[in-house]
Amino acid sequence: MTQRYFIQLSYKGTNYHGWQIQPNAITVQEVLNKALSTILNQEINVVGCGRTDTGVHASDFMAHFDISEARDVEAEKLVFRLNRFLPYDIAVKSLFPVKAEAHTRFDALSRTYQYFITKHKDPFRSASHWHMTHQLDVAEMNAAAKLLFEYEDFTSFSKLHTDAKTNICKIYKAEWEDRGDELVFTVCADRFLRNMVRAIVGTLVEVGRGKMDMAGFRQVIESMNRCNAGSSVPGHGLFLCTIEYPDGLKLEDA
Repeated sequence: MTQRYFIQLSYKGTNYHGWQIQPNAITVQEVLNKALSTILNQEINVVGCGRTDTGVHASDFMAHFDISEARDVEAEKLVFRLNRFLPYDIAVKSLFPVKAEAHTRFDALSRTYQYFITKHKDPFRSASHWHMTHQLDVAEMNAAAKLLFEYEDFTSFSKLHTDAKTNICKIYKAEWEDRGDELVFTVCADRFLRNMVRAIVGTLVEVGRGKMDMAGFRQVIESMNRCNAGSSVPGHGLFLCTIEYPDGLKLEDA
């Protein structure tokens, strides 16, 4: 008999080659698997709500795993033990049992990312913000971002040669906020393609610098050609910050 658990965590991606396990590189998934397997004394393989690339952070990330033997798991105690075992840049927030068929990736209703740009050189933001020296027209970038709501095929912003079966996504929010010394781009969608957020930000920055107009941004989307979009911005300014799920996944909600 097995029991499935959702685990909520956050991590600083600076020292990791993304979430997903890969050969000859350290990843968050690998480190979490090792911690759970050691503490629970059985092989544990966590499944994440999605992938994050090298250097990308997550202030809120969900994964699930199965415990193969019927046993009592005290959630608070396990969270405490995990946080003592894990390195400083990975933190577990919560842990709870869910229905056997619950899935952190396929059951997610939406995901929200934020990208941070600092206007000034700041050593305390070097791992979490992209330092942009050019002046950006935030109003123009927001006007261009609104065009994203008119489309569902975002091939132009997808990494080439991925295993995605479709490039169709529904974007619910895309907005820039000027906070004085930093710019923050927030985007929410039902799903994201590989490299999608970083490519969108890079293309919107072209608009903000006056190197692309609104018509040009629309043409990039409609071309469905990654070569026409802007360069991907650095990963260290990107955070996965929210994942929404339907009610009823927790056992106590059944």
